[in-house]
Amino acid sequence: MKIEGFGELIPNSIQPQKIKVNGADNFGSMLTGFINDVNQSQLDSQKAVKDFVSGNGVELHDVMIAGEKAKTNLELLMEIRNKAIDMFKELTRMPV
Repeated sequence: MKIEGFGELIPNSIQPQKIKVNGADNFGSMLTGFINDVNQSQLDSQKAVKDFVSGNGVELHDVMIAGEKAKTNLELLMEIRNKAIDMFKELTRMPV
C-alpha cells in the first residue's frame, strides 16, 4: 500500500492555491466548488458500496475509506456553514 500525503483527503476546492482577491465572487465560486467536491465524494462512496455489494472487486477497506472521506467532507462543510452563519449574525449586531 502506497502511503500518500494528506492532500488526497482535502477537497480540491479548499487546498492551498493562489487566490485572486475579487471579493464575494471568488468566495462564492470557492464555496460552490467545495460543495461540488463534497457531492462527488458522496457519490463515490455510494458507488463503492454498490460495487462491493455486487462483488465487483472492491475491497471492504476501500469502501470504509470512501465512506469516511465523504463523512469528513460533509462535516467540514457543515462547520463552514455554521461559522458563516455565526459571522453573519455577528455582523448584523454591529452598530453602523
